[in-house]
Amino acid sequence: MGGTACRPALAIHRDWRYKGRHSSFRQVGGQQGCFMNKKAQQRPRRLPRLLYADAQGNIYDHPTLAMAGMSGDQAVLPEGVELIPLPEDSRLFTIPDTPPVAWDERKGAFVTVPTVREGRRELRVQAVSAFMAPGYMRTLLPACAYGEKRVHLPLWSYTAVGWDEEQERIVVAATRVDANENWLPRNYDDRQLDPLVHRMLKAFPDNRLLEQLSRCAIDYHCFAAKNLFYRRWEAPIPTSPACNSRCLGCISLQPSDCCPSNHERIGFVPTPDEICELMLPHLLEAPEPIVSYGQGCEGDPIMQADTVAEATRRLKNGAGGRGTVNFNSNGSFPDRVRMLCDAGMDSMRFSMNSVQEELYNRYYRPVNYHFGDVVESVKSAKERGLFTMINYLVSPGVTDSPAEVEALMTFLAETGVDMLQMRNLSIDPDYYTGQMGVKGRGIGMYRLLEKIKKEFPQVQFGYFNRTKERFFPDGYEKGWPVKSRR
Repeated sequence: MGGTACRPALAIHRDWRYKGRHSSFRQVGGQQGCFMNKKAQQRPRRLPRLLYADAQGNIYDHPTLAMAGMSGDQAVLPEGVELIPLPEDSRLFTIPDTPPVAWDERKGAFVTVPTVREGRRELRVQAVSAFMAPGYMRTLLPACAYGEKRVHLPLWSYTAVGWDEEQERIVVAATRVDANENWLPRNYDDRQLDPLVHRMLKAFPDNRLLEQLSRCAIDYHCFAAKNLFYRRWEAPIPTSPACNSRCLGCISLQPSDCCPSNHERIGFVPTPDEICELMLPHLLEAPEPIVSYGQGCEGDPIMQADTVAEATRRLKNGAGGRGTVNFNSNGSFPDRVRMLCDAGMDSMRFSMNSVQEELYNRYYRPVNYHFGDVVESVKSAKERGLFTMINYLVSPGVTDSPAEVEALMTFLAETGVDMLQMRNLSIDPDYYTGQMGVKGRGIGMYRLLEKIKKEFPQVQFGYFNRTKERFFPDGYEKGWPVKSRR
């Protein structure tokens, strides 16, 4: 299962230190994320410059070469409409020992850049990528010579990045899909967290679920787990050590010869008593309270449907209508989904990387269930009146491929889902594109959102779960593009 706004521990990549141009030092200050005021079909007045890094992780902009991005396995130029300032709370990392690909305007061609000349020396360089703050959907992958990559990249989402010379700021190929700022890293100060964790552990010394969530908050920096101790917003309820999917990008279980998982999976099934002891006070006391099954530190909660159903009935009875109970799942057992709807769930979110059965199977590698079961579960949740979301794990070139776009239009028409959470899939992009067998470029991620909104204006875009009071906010049909806050 994919968790909610969890940030994995730093692995191979280096924190960015922008050095300007070789032999021409400039320093970049902080930037606020907002949309550039460009017409949809307009190219930037001047393409952003290529950003590259030296062996020490210092980042420079190139004097002549322009930024490129990748859609699937093809290098492309970004459109002006999809270039925004690097959002605040984002980070830049290198892609180790992998040369960038840039656009050479003089040649009118994409070129691989293995070295950069500084005086008489040729310095080897490597590509740069952005890991954006939550709430932003990437529209292009970093452009680099993936065939020369020597490592399997960690489970991060990788975004194309460049340097806007006219505005003197770093830009990314992305669009904002959720205005909720609760999940921004600046809201999570561990100096305030530690005493809260110790206080709650002392209050409930025998609660195994609390011990698990304290480790998630402190060791893995899971924002949702931290919210439990802050007594606010969305708190997690991991319940299942088992899963019937074998996701390529699972963040709690990976083969030993692959990249490391970001979380250690829960090793027990909490009792309804353990769940309610922690989550009922959260529903009763927290502002904007949500409690949510299906987290990054577990398998899939549908495997523990009886426990989840009993705990949910108790929570709904005890909370007296206050708060939102959400269920994140692969939706592999429609009968269990229906049972959980009847137990009192307010919303459900179903994870899918694709609405094409073949691509879904390649990523999820389902065990004893089929793609059709997932579709039936989505329909069942919607028919029973739940706010129904798709945790749509997106990657440029795959998600916006012509075949996926056509399948998605059919899926939306048949299921009537309320929201697509456009979640950047955290996985090595070259590995994922290869595993999906996708060749060529997509229609453009921004263009995909435009097409969805044109044909299905009632479908909302988002990145996070919502309280039931915010399921259908005023003007939700026109909630994208998200307007920047001045």
